[in-house]
Amino acid sequence: MIRPEMEAELGLGGGALTRFLDPSARFSLTRFLMLRLLGLVYVAAFASSVFQNGLLIGEGGLLPAKHYVLALAANGSAMRVAPSVFHLIGTSDAALSAVAGLGLALSVTVALGVTNALVNFVLWMLYLSLVQVGQEFYSYGWELQLCETGLLAVFLAPLNSLRPFPSRPPAAVVLWLFRWLIVRVMLGAGLIKLRGDSCWQDLTCLDFHFETQPIPGPFSAFFHRLPGWLHSCGVLLTLFIELLTPLGAFGPRRLRISAGVLFVGLQALLIVSGNLSFFNWLTIVAALACFDDAALERVTPRWLAACAASVRARPSRASLWCSGGFAGYVALLSIDPVANLASPRQAMNKSFEPLHMVNSYGAFGGVNRERLEVVLEGSKSSDPADAQAWREYVLPCKPGPTSRPPCWLSPYQRRLDWQLWFLSSGTVEDHPWFVRLVAKLLAGDHQLLSEFAVDPFAGEPPTWVRARLFRYQFGSGETWERVEVGEYLRPVDRFDPELVAYLEALERVEP
Repeated sequence: MIRPEMEAELGLGGGALTRFLDPSARFSLTRFLMLRLLGLVYVAAFASSVFQNGLLIGEGGLLPAKHYVLALAANGSAMRVAPSVFHLIGTSDAALSAVAGLGLALSVTVALGVTNALVNFVLWMLYLSLVQVGQEFYSYGWELQLCETGLLAVFLAPLNSLRPFPSRPPAAVVLWLFRWLIVRVMLGAGLIKLRGDSCWQDLTCLDFHFETQPIPGPFSAFFHRLPGWLHSCGVLLTLFIELLTPLGAFGPRRLRISAGVLFVGLQALLIVSGNLSFFNWLTIVAALACFDDAALERVTPRWLAACAASVRARPSRASLWCSGGFAGYVALLSIDPVANLASPRQAMNKSFEPLHMVNSYGAFGGVNRERLEVVLEGSKSSDPADAQAWREYVLPCKPGPTSRPPCWLSPYQRRLDWQLWFLSSGTVEDHPWFVRLVAKLLAGDHQLLSEFAVDPFAGEPPTWVRARLFRYQFGSGETWERVEVGEYLRPVDRFDPELVAYLEALERVEP
């Protein structure tokens, strides 16, 4: 709470700022829940990095971070364009592992209760560094959102405490910054839907979404089979929550809490109906800022509410001035994101400055009408025409064998599974990392093979690799049906002239 004398110091008389920033509301319990959930999101994000960075962006990875950083350095713009600790410590596998491992360790402490601004600052810096060098494998909208959320969390926590419930509450203006984040996330998602695909306007998008989303979950088939009229109602509800409800985040208390309930409810439905990595969990973090302690006490254990109620002191003057100054800077940085939201050419998930502090967001501006999947196969036969010799490589959660139901994955992200979903929208030449993946399969690369749920050759390299394109549909129960629709990559061996020439060309382009 801001005292009247502080308002006088700031030149704001009459208690205007106090009334604007919820004078009677408490947010210690709100902060507790937000930071614990953010800690869990960080755990999922850094765990993904720990286990997958070597294959994806390591020294021998599909898109080596070393090449990307060297290219930036050659232009003299590395730290300016993509600020990262890797410009200081290098991009060796050891450096990537150290950053991801430290991030995972600190994430666990935050999830368990550590509430400290410095810890959250280090987490933000480490994850920002990974996003800056992760290229396609870290190009999703929720990566930007985690960077922005993580920076806001620095101002949510005190500097001189590690306890779950510090003696001083957070400055209310920080909660307003989180509400500004959830408003942009929701509005961006709603506007890009109306501008991006006609099925949102004719209320048919959910007839396709559950089946064609990147990684369906165990209940996706159930949602897909719901009646068409219920899908249409779902579209209307989604657009209502994303386009109209955000106004309530800045409204009176009851309206704000109602908006928070709808935000969290929508994200919960998305978690149940699919596998959107940690996106929905992270969005709930920002949505929790719509609730004050009095509202959350009704749905939390009494001992937890009692701990929050013991926090009586006001925010420190330093906290008020720092968070207030940062809020002013956020207001300046919001000009471009707001202009993007208002533009008929709205860009989805866009950052306007290198630290990703205030971004534009959006989700499912386009919905596929059919599910096309690229399926990798290998053969040890000397003749690629031997149809009986081909065996399928199966990834953990990407649709593969028709008898295998969708898996539960969220909030963890298998980045290779996700990236393979995008292949069918282009050609092999559009995805250099995929060509490297094929080369690694032909070489029997053990690091790559460890990412597959089924290696048909038990670690031995195949003679041939090919990729076929299938149309997938939900079959009976939770299983799939599929029909081959074409060839994505013809059979190649490790000495194929076109493959060798393409890989050599990639090496010439990259430092």
